[in-house]
Amino acid sequence: MFGGRASLKSLTATCRSLGSMLDAGVDVKKAFEISRNKLSDSSMRKTLEDIETQIRSGSDISAAMEDHAGFLPRLMIDMVNVGEQTGSLPEVLSSLADHFENRQRLRRDFLSVIAWPCIQFVAAVLIIALLIVVLGVVAETRGGESIDVLGLGLVGPKGAIIWLTSVFGSLLAVYIGYMLINRSIGGKQTFDSFLLQVPVLGASMRAFAVARFSWAFSLTQQSGMSIKPSIETSFKATANGAFIKQTGQVWADLQHGEFLGEALRKTGLFPEEFVETVQVAENTGTVPEQLARLSPQFEEEARRKLSMLATTLGWLVWCCVAVFIIVLIFKVAQIYLGALEQAGRPI
Repeated sequence: MFGGRASLKSLTATCRSLGSMLDAGVDVKKAFEISRNKLSDSSMRKTLEDIETQIRSGSDISAAMEDHAGFLPRLMIDMVNVGEQTGSLPEVLSSLADHFENRQRLRRDFLSVIAWPCIQFVAAVLIIALLIVVLGVVAETRGGESIDVLGLGLVGPKGAIIWLTSVFGSLLAVYIGYMLINRSIGGKQTFDSFLLQVPVLGASMRAFAVARFSWAFSLTQQSGMSIKPSIETSFKATANGAFIKQTGQVWADLQHGEFLGEALRKTGLFPEEFVETVQVAENTGTVPEQLARLSPQFEEEARRKLSMLATTLGWLVWCCVAVFIIVLIFKVAQIYLGALEQAGRPI
């Protein structure tokens, strides 16, 4: 279920190196050998070594890559196949290197903006666990009633363990559930369709998907791929189940004479400005060029949405912590006033 895949860093380095050497006229077998020796990633080195061996036996590069389809991205294999057929392999590999490098940068940006809210959340969970322990131990030492900070009957060390197990166990269960859903085509399509409706998060996911579609369609068309595999590859490049689900419908609309812009509009997934730009580009015969121009614009929009998401999560965590502190203050005050009232009663 959690099989390994090539890292974006290794993919970027491999495509960049191969593209540069093939463009300079280096023999393909020698190019693979040199690229492999430059890598520190043992899994990627072993994969390239196997591909190099098959090439030396007379196999095409894309055919050799097919044996490692679970490790190498489908997009890379399809695009290498197009590059071999059209004689534009160096250019395709260079474009793939840019694509993987950009994805690596986006992942790094995402982790940087989401790190602080995650630290806040973990700190809040640990502080609550510490309070459960401390208040339980104090109450036991003094022989009084322990303050139930959560109202769930969790007190003392045992309560803290239950609290931590429940929170982090739930997060682990959610992660495993997500991985299982992500491995299922139908599950991913349904789940991604749901996520697209979530405020802020959905807008960011949509912008990323549109940017990747634009890049892939531009590259596949400029490389000479026919329209059907170009559409299929471009939707796969979005890595979004909701978009991938529309591949068949878009192709069916094109077969029935619809223009690309109108077919994309009918999916309900592409922004109106994007559809309008595609329609204008269809009239002038510049769709690949226009989509190449739109891709970085939507990536930048996705980054802004991602930053908004991180800010929203940060405030949400702070609000939860603030609510907890307020509730705790009222609980302590209630117990303290109750103790004073009991002490003031005549014996």
